[in-house]
Amino acid sequence: MDRDRLGAACWLLATPLFLAANVVVGSAWRQPPFSWATHNISDLGNVTCGLWDSTRPRPVCSPWHDAMNGAMAATGVLLALGVLLTWPALGRGVAVTAARLLTLAAAGGYALAAAAPADVDENRHFLAALLIFVAGNLAMPVAALAGRSPALRGMRAASLVLGAAGVAGVVLFLGQVDVGIGVGGMERVAVFPLLVWTVLVGLRVVRGGRTRCLS
Repeated sequence: MDRDRLGAACWLLATPLFLAANVVVGSAWRQPPFSWATHNISDLGNVTCGLWDSTRPRPVCSPWHDAMNGAMAATGVLLALGVLLTWPALGRGVAVTAARLLTLAAAGGYALAAAAPADVDENRHFLAALLIFVAGNLAMPVAALAGRSPALRGMRAASLVLGAAGVAGVVLFLGQVDVGIGVGGMERVAVFPLLVWTVLVGLRVVRGGRTRCLS
């Protein structure tokens, strides 16, 4: 497997790993049961049980918090490796470089969130969330400007749509507006677009590698 396709594989693994951790760790909750509408993703990584968050109080008790924090750390590593290993495949240019660096910052946010659960170090965890929310969702519209990148120029519409969805999710989540899916559900709208985007880019890189092999 060449470097580009190895990087793409890292991106293709990151999203199912993170989603599986959300489902599996959430399924271990008993009192209270975990709710994607009510609870934040970070609640899965909290190491203590009790009423959490003065702004939006909710009972939190995650028996498998170590698994969630491990999965978040692994997600950050896989996202970062995806950026670094696919660097040549994504091409050159200011927009491509900026998109890479923003995605790396978001990857760092996942690693920092894992190292600093919200109930252990709230300030560092908030910084991690900002990296994921802001850098991650800016990476996609910036990538849409990368007209010279073979892997990204064909994804302009998807990058814009996913980036817009992520930015809207961040604004509504921080404003505690749920539009019927709960504030926790709105946080998923803020977080998941980057993960979907990296899967789509990873698939394009893999297909590009196969095309080169056949040509």
